[in-house]
Amino acid sequence: MATVPAPSANLADGGLFCELYWGTSLAEAWSYGPELRQVHAAPDETAPLPLYGFTLPEEPFLLAERTAKGWRIHVPPSAHVEKSLKGDDFHTVGPEELTGAPGRMSLELREGMTLRLVEGELRLLVAPSVVKERADRFRVRDVAWIIIAALLFLSAPIAFLTMGPDPQRIAASNARALQSAHDKEEARRKALGLDQPMKPLSAEEKATRQQDGGARVTVPASLGVQ
Repeated sequence: MATVPAPSANLADGGLFCELYWGTSLAEAWSYGPELRQVHAAPDETAPLPLYGFTLPEEPFLLAERTAKGWRIHVPPSAHVEKSLKGDDFHTVGPEELTGAPGRMSLELREGMTLRLVEGELRLLVAPSVVKERADRFRVRDVAWIIIAALLFLSAPIAFLTMGPDPQRIAASNARALQSAHDKEEARRKALGLDQPMKPLSAEEKATRQQDGGARVTVPASLGVQ
């Protein structure tokens, strides 16, 4: 039994994307969602599409309207219409593709098509913005993976708190380090002979260590010293 393919996104489900160029410089860009039924343009910042420099028969001007197949683009009366298919070069739209009375021409915007409306140095590019397939909802397996990832993320700090260094072990390690430093200092003092306390000098040691003032000289009383 043949299976029916799932419906793909099409132009009728999408929105509209517009870019306004002055020469080769991009001046403005607008995007309109699929919920919009019409797009009006006017030389006014409050208009849905603020369009300056184009000759419009009325303000606001119905630039685009949704149809059963997608969008119909209404061409300003003084604009030259070009089209590009799937990124190819732009070519002039033939009169057989336009419908309506002179000054009120329009054409269907098909999938993969980009229209370029040219008037003077201004170029307005109009292209469909097709809605992609909606993302699938979270499945039970996806939720389970999220929970596992969250548990792994939280387990690291919890493990550090529960299995981290014991304060008593840290204190014992510090005490051992201090004792080792003390033992090394005692060994150094012993090697220098500084480990024994100083003893007071005896009378004999004091006598031998008295400084020598030289030979004693007796000076007569009548001899003056200058």
